[in-house]
Amino acid sequence: MAKIVILGSNFAGLTSAIELKKKAGKEHDVTVISPSENFLYVPSLIWVPFGRRKVEDITFPIAPLLKRKGIRFIHDKATKINPENNTVQTKNSGQISYSYLVIATGVGLKWDIIENLDPDLGYIDCIVTPKYAEKAYESLKELIKDPGPVVVGSTQGASCMGAAYEYLFNLDKTLRKRKVRKKVEITWITPEPFLGDFGIGGVKGGEWMLKKFMSMLNIKYETNASIEKIEKEKITLKGGKELPYKMAMLIPPFIGSEVMMNSQKLVDDNGFVPVNEGYQHERFKNIYAAGLSVKVNAPRESICAAVPYGVPKTGYPSDIMAKIAAENIVNDIKGNGKFVKKSFGQIPGICVMDAGHKEVYILTNHLFKPRQFELMVPNPLNDWGKVLLEKYMIWKNKKGYAHLP
Repeated sequence: MAKIVILGSNFAGLTSAIELKKKAGKEHDVTVISPSENFLYVPSLIWVPFGRRKVEDITFPIAPLLKRKGIRFIHDKATKINPENNTVQTKNSGQISYSYLVIATGVGLKWDIIENLDPDLGYIDCIVTPKYAEKAYESLKELIKDPGPVVVGSTQGASCMGAAYEYLFNLDKTLRKRKVRKKVEITWITPEPFLGDFGIGGVKGGEWMLKKFMSMLNIKYETNASIEKIEKEKITLKGGKELPYKMAMLIPPFIGSEVMMNSQKLVDDNGFVPVNEGYQHERFKNIYAAGLSVKVNAPRESICAAVPYGVPKTGYPSDIMAKIAAENIVNDIKGNGKFVKKSFGQIPGICVMDAGHKEVYILTNHLFKPRQFELMVPNPLNDWGKVLLEKYMIWKNKKGYAHLP
């Protein structure tokens, strides 16, 4: 009997657990270890800072689902992986042994790249966790009462520019709806070399479209932006440009989760897991990784950029990585000699970007160039596609239909 352990319970973790239990067979044990009791639909966190969603609207408990599927759930925090003896150390449950391990732990946040970046210090806001998204909602309420300049964007080294764009356009829409937009000067800052690079080298027509959005909405912007200093009500960019702010929302760089930073034999310098095209660890062949925890080699244009920035690892690629990892583990258990491969850059790009009660569809046959197909199409009438996608994904995951796209 194989003992398969999955660290993490969100997109990649939940998908891999369900796929493994279904395909490996009842005789093999599948265990999920996670510090969270809930699945979180992360893409909808961008609506929490505007009161359009509450955190409880986009979460559901995972224990009942896993129990139904015959998967053991340990609600605990993994603290270290010991690959030589195939064990995971946990905070309260001791050592858990495994035959195969899937790392789907998500990421940590690199607040120390700039002094005063951490939202807990009270200078800026962020939207990448439920706690900080709720805090950002409170900051918005204060801004509406006492309007002033706003800075929105991503720091150098960040990789989640798409969510920051979504926040930006929702902020503009909300301020217009509350009739205070004329009192708020908005400045967008990004490490991207051009608007709409997104960390994937851009999509045809994207830069032109975003420049039009910025012009129509009267949003100032700074590309190739690197933050030198965050002070009370003032952000200074490298080169000396000063941006005053009453409220600021910035996305930081990602690093490996705490458990991965404690497991140095398995990760690179930033805490990410180096894998092959089958999402198998380069050195330890019974260990796989999927989702945000995977090390991704950025496209050449990103590496050579004037300001460093990273590659986005969103829900769809996470789902694909998890399914490939699960299939390869099952193939190894069965000894059929098959090994499925698909590099991260070859995964299709499928995204619906919210643009403030409007939306933009982004479709590419590959995440990275060269591509044979790429399309970026706006829907200026509504954001029903984004809403329907949210409903579908929450329903799909809540039901445990991991086989669906």
